[in-house]
Formats: sequence, structure tokens, C-alpha cells
Amino acid sequence: MASIFFHQADRTFPFKHKQVLKAFLASVFIHEQHSLKRLDYIFCSDEYLLGINQQFLQHDTYTDIITFDLTELTDEGIVGEIYISVDRVKANAIEHNTHFTDEMVRVLVHGILHLCGYKDKTPMEQTLMREKEAEYIDLFESL
Repeated sequence: MASIFFHQADRTFPFKHKQVLKAFLASVFIHEQHSLKRLDYIFCSDEYLLGINQQFLQHDTYTDIITFDLTELTDEGIVGEIYISVDRVKANAIEHNTHFTDEMVRVLVHGILHLCGYKDKTPMEQTLMREKEAEYIDLFESL
């Protein structure tokens, strides 16, 4: 049975319709033809995520999301941790003139897409990633 959990590191982030959101996120794995075992989302501040970025990825930059694939060969399904800076999501929503909820859904899905094997280093990979994010935002909005 797949499990999705929301945790608060140093930012509280209340979700409306948490069970609907979790069911939607689990459905992304199904649409992408991947099995999910466990996924933990950890919501935090810019500074908290910067520390993770520096410690684990040796990057000294702010980011909205860091995804860790913790799946082991013996796991039946994907296991992952996704850290999200609520501060950065808010700033990105303002910068891109979009609603905070849409930007949060985009980031939540972005992490799942990474766990499903999508990359975003090259322009072609970035284009595909943005198309997939938009597809799932539209699907979420139709719920």
C-alpha cells in the first residue's frame, strides 16, 4: 500500500483537502506507470533547504525543491523524500504571476516526476518536464 506523508520542518503549511491531494499525487505514479511504496514531503524554509543543498549536493544556491530517491533494490515501489521550500514556492508564484496553489502543485508533481526518471538538465528535458507539470496541474484543477 502506497503511503504519502506531509511533514513540517521549520515551516507550518496547512493543507486543505489533504486526502484529495494525497490521492491525486499517488495517481501521478499510476499515470507514469510506476509503483509507489512511500513518499515523504518535508516543508521547510529557504534557509533549511539551502543547508540541505550545501550539505548533500554541494550547491550554494536557494532552490524550491530537492528530491532524494531512497529506493533500494529490494523495495517494491519507489521510496523518496522531497524537501520543499514554502518560501521559494511563494516567491516563484509571485515571480511567475500564478496562484500559490498552482505553483505548489507544480513543485509537488515535479518531485514525483524526478522519482519517475524525468530529468531537467538540458533544454529538451526541461521542456518535457514543464509539459508534464502542466498536464498534471490541469488534471488537479479538474478534480
